[in-house]
Amino acid sequence: MSEINTNKVIKKLAEQLVNLTIKEVKELVDCLKEEHGIEPTAQASIVPVTSTEEGTTEKPTEKTNFDVILTNVGPSKVKVIRAIKNKKGIGIKEAHALVTNLPQTIESGLPKEEAEKLQKELVEAGGEVKLA
Repeated sequence: MSEINTNKVIKKLAEQLVNLTIKEVKELVDCLKEEHGIEPTAQASIVPVTSTEEGTTEKPTEKTNFDVILTNVGPSKVKVIRAIKNKKGIGIKEAHALVTNLPQTIESGLPKEEAEKLQKELVEAGGEVKLA
């Protein structure tokens, strides 16, 4: 089977799978389990695999640098502004400007430990923060 035909078959199969009813999914799971010895789980994760020039495969590397993004200041806006001011070494006016239009990246490219520490400080001040 050529690559083009294989892609069409896979796409068609994927379309059929996503359009199954709950009853049909249950029947498919039972069939896979009983007739093929495969026990599908809801927690199965798909990890993308990259290919190297030598033809071997490797898993993608774990992210090491993170951006700290303030998504909400919560009820303690002054505490969050003060925490940002102290962490970044900037004035109140600059810190206030950062929390005016959210979401806002507070720091970029931090190692995981530093990003988590800053996240914890901002959360303790009352803010909502995500790492990206």
